[in-house]
Formats: sequence, structure tokens, C-alpha cells
Amino acid sequence: MRKHSLDRWLLTAVLVVLLSSSSSFAAKKDAKKNKKSNKEVTYDGTSLIIDGKRELLYSGSIHYPRSTPEMWPSIIKRAKQGGLNTIQTYVFWNVHEPQQGKFNFSGRADLVKFIKLIEKNGMYVTLRLGPFIQAEWTHGGLPYWLREVPGIFFRTDNKPFKEHTERYVRMILDKLKEERLFASQGGPIILGQIENEYSAVQRAYKQDGLNYIKWASKLVDSMKLGIPWVMCKQNDAPDPMINTCNGRHCGDTFPGPNKENKPSLWTENWTTQFRVFGDPPTQRSVEDIAYSVARFFSKNGSHVNYYMYHGGTNFGRTSAHYVTTRYYDDAPLDEYGLEREPKYGHLKHLHNALNLCKKPLLWGQPKTEKPGKDTEIRYYEQPGTKTCAAFLANNNTEAAETIKFKGREYVIAPRSISILPDCKTVVYNTAQIVSQHTSRNFMKSKKANKKFDFKVFTETLPSKLEGNSYIPVELYGLTKDKTDYGWYTTSFKVHKNHLPTKKGVKTFVRIASLGHALHVWLNGEYLGSGHGSHEEKSFVFQKQVTLKAGENHLIMLGVLTGFPDSGSYMEHRYTGPRGISILGLTSGTLDLTESSKWGNKIGMEGEKLGIHTEEGLKKVEWKKFTGKAPGLTWYQAYFDAPESLNAAAIRMNGMGKGLIWVNGEGVGRYWQSFLSPLGQPTQIEYHIPRSFLKPKKNLLVIFEEEPNVKPELMDFVIVNRDTVCSYVGENYTPSVRHWTRKQDQVQAITDNVSLTATLKCSGTKKIAAVEFASFGNPIGVCGNFTLGTCNAPVSKQVIEKHCLGKAECVIPVNKSTFQQDKKDSCKNVAKTLAVQVKCGRGKKN
Repeated sequence: MRKHSLDRWLLTAVLVVLLSSSSSFAAKKDAKKNKKSNKEVTYDGTSLIIDGKRELLYSGSIHYPRSTPEMWPSIIKRAKQGGLNTIQTYVFWNVHEPQQGKFNFSGRADLVKFIKLIEKNGMYVTLRLGPFIQAEWTHGGLPYWLREVPGIFFRTDNKPFKEHTERYVRMILDKLKEERLFASQGGPIILGQIENEYSAVQRAYKQDGLNYIKWASKLVDSMKLGIPWVMCKQNDAPDPMINTCNGRHCGDTFPGPNKENKPSLWTENWTTQFRVFGDPPTQRSVEDIAYSVARFFSKNGSHVNYYMYHGGTNFGRTSAHYVTTRYYDDAPLDEYGLEREPKYGHLKHLHNALNLCKKPLLWGQPKTEKPGKDTEIRYYEQPGTKTCAAFLANNNTEAAETIKFKGREYVIAPRSISILPDCKTVVYNTAQIVSQHTSRNFMKSKKANKKFDFKVFTETLPSKLEGNSYIPVELYGLTKDKTDYGWYTTSFKVHKNHLPTKKGVKTFVRIASLGHALHVWLNGEYLGSGHGSHEEKSFVFQKQVTLKAGENHLIMLGVLTGFPDSGSYMEHRYTGPRGISILGLTSGTLDLTESSKWGNKIGMEGEKLGIHTEEGLKKVEWKKFTGKAPGLTWYQAYFDAPESLNAAAIRMNGMGKGLIWVNGEGVGRYWQSFLSPLGQPTQIEYHIPRSFLKPKKNLLVIFEEEPNVKPELMDFVIVNRDTVCSYVGENYTPSVRHWTRKQDQVQAITDNVSLTATLKCSGTKKIAAVEFASFGNPIGVCGNFTLGTCNAPVSKQVIEKHCLGKAECVIPVNKSTFQQDKKDSCKNVAKTLAVQVKCGRGKKN
């Protein structure tokens, strides 16, 4: 009995030791697996050097508050698939510290989560810390409360501003350091930026501006985080800061680093133009972007950042003054995170081509030749090796040019650059797009657009408000960024003898405002509204009125469209009504600006009660919408989520100006009544992220400023890019995907390097229909092609044979494919293949 007990004890002891050893081994193994290897980041006059290796960096700006955490993984993954190896983001002070001392790092503000997702995808991070960021973001990212700090002046050698900035900067950087997110700790952050385009305001601050820049530089350098720091558009950036370029053509406009040991970095290559309400559509062609990048890298550039790569959405009230809710939608990834082709694909091919040139660009010696007035050759050779890469440029915008280089002739398309990663083989031309094109579709949802049962609640006009101000209070200071709305009321007496009696003489109210918009009532009657614009904030509202003898009551509602985001002395920027007068009285002009007491009130009653939420709905009495309502009315209805998992949006047709919420989440500002020169609203569709939605009974709440709108015209849409196209000329350079570099040789990875057009549907979709096909001289763009004067009759038949029912198809672009090698009816016409297909899911899919 005792022997068996001893045996059992020994067995138990052995098992404990074995399990302990096993656990210890496993723990060590996991620790070894999870341990990050610290990476030293240095630089020289050629490039950044990461962990001892030179790098060409292709970066894209993606701002975490402008999309949802649920969208981040897909956006980052697509950025990497587009050939990027770096993500750049600003850090938004007013997102993280909206109230002094109270911090927010959750939801869309979860900076750490965002950076860790980038790291998970094997990409680097560039951190643009601020404190000022501009970014078309309200107040340039600075929190409102900073304006009210006694004695403060922003962005200069000012003690209060520097104290708050240092506290903020240290808080952010310490937080990231604790998470071991800097490259020196094994994390993804390889580069930081302090301040932002300071040279634009520096002269306004004179010596204090220079002192401030030196102070900011010393601040981040003193934290010894093991990464280089940059200052963009700051040619006099103090050491060790690297001065960098922002703009569209930094290959020509950038004077270069201010020290020979600093690399040429491009922090903002604008992929389009941000839009403000009242703008017509704008875009920047991918050919122009590709040209600018190729030129920059041909002139010793080693880093480019696309601003923006994904613009996203200015949710809630986060946009700067007059800036649309949709941001940089024409970027390679559109507002919804979908690939905007050909911008996405053509830049991906560019990155592939530059990677083939990596060794000569980073280790070769640059040389330049100027064979003609409009032509230029820039190439890099490594002495004693066959390593060589060349960029052949044609700056003639009208005609192709022939360039002779190393015993060969090359025809270069108008205003383009051809890339030769071995100084022999053209693998890419910036003007010749062989990637596919897409057209975005907004499909009306069947599920979400059931008849809406709108209910309404109308704000009550304030009566004579309490106030002791003899001038209208400044609107930024009145609202304190808590609301877009500020009320102003006053009363004035008119003697009956002062009312006009002469024929043709009328009385008018005239209100001069510094911006942004205004609604006016006199004696309870709505007179109308006025507004400025992004370029000219100030405006004058003038309206004929009927005054009564005795006391008259004037009510004004000042309206903001965001805070300013740029310029010097932002803390002293003012807006709102500034001069109010009554014209046409027999006693002369009555100036109400300083002769009457003004009462004030901020915001709408519905805002204070939170009636955009389920809880807040119960706090007011809603009435059934009967087809007509005054301004300042809240509308609410319920809807089911649109079918499918595609991105969703609401089209604000029939509405005027206001704010949108879905299930309590702020979708953003809309402004349909501010028409562009083309007679259309600047933005019609407003993104509703899927994470805002439930399967059924979603609460839609709209605050509408204007009267007599038609909410029944609004509808919900599903967003896709199922219209896929190709537009490839028969003389184009075949895709760079045919090539790879092995040691010093550029080699084909396919047996037959030939020109093809590729069409690919997204996800599990397949090509369901060929909507257009022409091999000839078709005209138009994806979504709107038409036949030209020359067309191969079998074009559609050939495409259907190659593509129908397939998720992806490849079509050879040559005369024999389209039976034109023998029966070419227009031999002197250079042929182009234009194809448009529709992708979709079959019943089994």
C-alpha cells in the first residue's frame, strides 16, 4: 500500500516537472515568436535606411477618423495590394482631446488599433503629429478649448501654446511608445512629422515663427524615439529635421533637401482636389500623377506619399468650413473604400516598374542627357556592373517623340515617361494605361426604400432673448464648436412718422455677415437666407420688408459649416453677422449693430434633447408629415438596411441644407441648395457605413434648415463598381506584370510578352454581360463609350467568347484577334480596344 502510494507520488512529481518544462518551453517559444526585432532607421542623401537596408517607399494617406474600424482592414489590405508599403496618417488633436484633459481613443479614434492593423499587414507607418494638421478638418485639428486659453497665440513662440502642445505631443508619443509601435522598438512607425506646411504662415510671426520651428524640432528630437522627423514645405527646417515637398509636381518644384545628407521625400502628392460646397466636379488624371512620380524618382526621389490614397468621409461636423462631407473621393480608393480604376491599377503598375529599378536607383550613379528640346534621359548606372535603369521623358504635350538611347530608338508618347529598368526594355509608360477601368453605380435599394412614414418636429423661434451685448456676438466664440447654430435677437422701435410714404420708396433690412450662412425673420415672418463660399466667406443679405409702427422684432440664425483650417492667427478668426441696418426710413438709415441690445442662444432645442437618438425621440412631440413643413424642422423615419453587403448611401434629393444621423451616428452635413456652376449640388450621395446599420428598423433623423423641402424624393442606394472596362491602344507597352528582376537582369516571367486587356470582377462576381466592345477608334470613357468611324465587326463576339461567365478574362490586343490582319477597312487608323462589361452574381453565386 505504501509502495503504491510512493509510486503514485513519484509519477505525479515527474508529470509536474514535464508539464512545467513543456509550459516553460512553449512560453519561451511563443515569446521568441512574438518578440519584435528592433529596426534602426537612418538616412543619407539617397534614401531612408531601415534595418540596414535602403528602401523605396510608396505611401498613401489614410485617416483613421474618416472611416470606421470595420472598414480599416479592407482599406489597408487594398492599399498593400495596390503596391504601397507605407501608410501615412495625421494625428487629430481635437478628436483625441475634445475637452481639455479628457481623452478619446475609442472607435474611429483608436489610433493604436489602426497602427497595429497596418503593422499586421507588414507595412510601415508615417505619423504626422501636428499639433496643427490642416487636412480640411475643422480648426485644422486644434481643439476649440485652446482658443479660450488666456494669452494664447497659435503656432508661434507663445508660452501657453507651447505648453499645451508639448503636453499633447508627449502624451501621444508616450502612448505609442508604451505599445512599442516605433521601429526602434520593432514597430511599424519609421518616420514622424512635426508641424505642417509652416512656411505658409511663418512670415506673419517673424522671429517668433523661426523660434517656434526650432522649438518644435528640439521637442520631438529630445524624445529619442529612434526615427527621423520631417517638416513638410519647410525649406529651412532645422537639423536634424528633413525638409520635404508637398504638391503636384515635386520633381520640378522641389528645390531639394537643405543638406546633402538628407533624402528627397515627397509627403503630399495630391491625387485630386478636395471639394467644397458649390464646386463643380474636379479630378486629376492618373497619367499626370504617374508622370509626376516617375519624374520625382528619376531625380533622386525615394519616397512618395499619395494624399489622399483613401479620402473617406467627414462624419458629423468634422469638416472645415464649406468642405463637403465626402473627402478626396477621386483618390485611388474612393470614399467607400472601393478601387477607383484606372487610378488604382495604373499606380500599382508604376510601383512594380519602380521596384524593378530599385537597385540602380538606390546604388547607381545618376546621369542626364538632353537629346532634344522636349526630351530628356535620366539614368542610373552602377560602375563595374550591368545594373542600369533609365527614364525617358517626352515633355511635348502634343506629339510623340523618338529618343535614341544606347543604340536603340524609343517612341515616347506625348507628355510621358517610359521606364526601362535595364536601360533596354520598356516595361511601363506613364501615359499608356493597360490596367482596367471602372464606373461607379448607385443602385436604388429595394429593401430600404419602402414608403417612408415621416414624422416631423419643428423648432420654435426664440422670442426676445436675454443678452447685454451691444453688438452681435462672434459666432465661433458663441457656439464653441458644440453646434453649427447660434441665435441672435433684438427689438427696435419705428415711429410711424418715419415709415416711408413717398411712392417708390421701400424699407429694407441689410445684414453684412462674415460667414458662413444666415436665416432671418422679422416679426415672425421668414425673410430668407444667405451664405458665403469657401473663397469668399463674407456676404450681404438684403431683403425688402414691411415694418410696423412701434416695436419690431428681428431674429437671425447664424450658421457655421465648420471652423477654419488654415492661415495665421487662427485663434483670432471671426465669423457671423457683423453689421445690421434698416434702410428706407424717412429718418435715414437705422443702424442696429450698436444701437440695440442683442440676445443670444446657442443650438437647436432638438440638439440639446438629443432627438437624433432613440432615447431623445421621446422628449418631443412628433407630428405626421403632411407634405409641407417650415424650415428648422426635424424629420424622422425608419428603414431596413439595404440588401447585400455592398456599401450604402442616402441620396438627399429634394432636400436643402442640414445634418443627417442614422441610429444616432452623425453621417455629416449636406447642402443640396448650394448649386455648382453646372446647376447641380456638389454632393448628392452621403455614405452610411454598414457598421451604422442594423438589419431592420434603422432610425433616420434629419435636421433641415430650409422650408418646403421634399423628403419623399430621398432614397437609399447600394454602391458598386460592377461596370468594368478596358481601353488599350494597340501600340501600348505590355503590362509590367510580365517582368521581374533577377540579379542584374530584367527577365520575362511569361513565355509570350504581348499586349493584352484584362477585365476582372470583384469578389465572387462574374462577367454577366458585354455592354460595349469595339476594336477601332471608339470614343468616350468607361460607362459612356460610343463607336467611332472605325470598328471591327466581330469585336463584341470576340469579347463574349473570351469573357462571359468568367471572373477574369484576358484579351489579346492585336489585329488578328479581331480579324483585322487581312480585312482592315481603316488601315491608317491606330486601333484601340474599348470594352465595357457588367459583373454580377448568378443564381448559384
